[in-house]
Amino acid sequence: MVTDRRTDIGPPNYERFLPPIIKSNYGKWKYHEVLKPGVMVHVGESGDKLFTVRAASPRLLSTRTLRTFADFAEKYCGGHLRFTSRNNVEFLLTDDANIDPLIADLKAIGYPVGGIGNSISNIVHTQGWVHCHSAATDASGVVKCVMDDLSEYFTEMKLPGKLRVALACCLNMCGAVHCSDIAILGIHRRPPQVDHATLNKTCEIPNVVASCPTAAIRPATVDGNPSVEIDEDRCMFCANCFSVCPSLPIADPLNDGVSIWVGGKVSNARVEPMFSKLAIPYLPNNPPRWPEVVEAVRTIVEVWAKDAHKYERMGEFIARIGWPQFFKRTGIEFAKEHIDDYKHAGLTFKRSAQLRQ
Repeated sequence: MVTDRRTDIGPPNYERFLPPIIKSNYGKWKYHEVLKPGVMVHVGESGDKLFTVRAASPRLLSTRTLRTFADFAEKYCGGHLRFTSRNNVEFLLTDDANIDPLIADLKAIGYPVGGIGNSISNIVHTQGWVHCHSAATDASGVVKCVMDDLSEYFTEMKLPGKLRVALACCLNMCGAVHCSDIAILGIHRRPPQVDHATLNKTCEIPNVVASCPTAAIRPATVDGNPSVEIDEDRCMFCANCFSVCPSLPIADPLNDGVSIWVGGKVSNARVEPMFSKLAIPYLPNNPPRWPEVVEAVRTIVEVWAKDAHKYERMGEFIARIGWPQFFKRTGIEFAKEHIDDYKHAGLTFKRSAQLRQ
């Protein structure tokens, strides 16, 4: 029997990269607590203490920044750090005397420390205009503007509870916008424009038809060319067809924009997990600072921060005060888009895998 099998298939074993203190206390942590904004400690049954310092970082990092983080890790925590699912960088220390010097070094190069406990964490987001071909808005740019405006809620713990924000640059929602307290979602508002002259030369028509989740595309002959036509009443502007066929461009600078969703959460504490619901149907793309989006997110955050109970998440707060009150307090105008007219909507009102004894 081979006990030390080695292979190049799959990722290396994660245990190779664990700090020694985590290896020795694996599965034996007694408790953890937040010491101050951006700093927490895990205490093991053995009495060992692991200190975590969390700093914000952009999702897209240069090698220069990574080398700087690596230098800090070598200097203060034996070379150990990790990145969270929301793009924060966490330094794992065993000596609490290194906490304040590390924080000072991070702040000196412009990386705020925070995001732990009753605060806003970094915004998880998708590719946006940097890379994605179907994006209706930018990702990194919008996130930068929003977090610049809300940085006080990252570096301090003055919110009623934790706040999770996500951004996805189109309706395919590569980000966690369905399960975040506040979601920023890029939207297309016009169907793809069919280039009938090139479609048959660049695309396979059966694949184009099959790519549409709402059956809005069907084969057609236009000016003697095999092509497709789009039923605009069925189109939901997801850009799936453009993903398989470049002759169906959907980007439209005049009509593309941003919608805001609220109330999602993954946790089942107090109430079951929840999906986010539409708050603002459309805001314009106004780079480079997206003032309308920034103002809308701040308004929602401040209404929740002012009136929510302790530890009450955004969705729980809205459920308690009711949607009419939410619209009134935030000043958001109720529109036809808020009415769920999806034909299977009745099946989505109550769907939970939550188990309780």
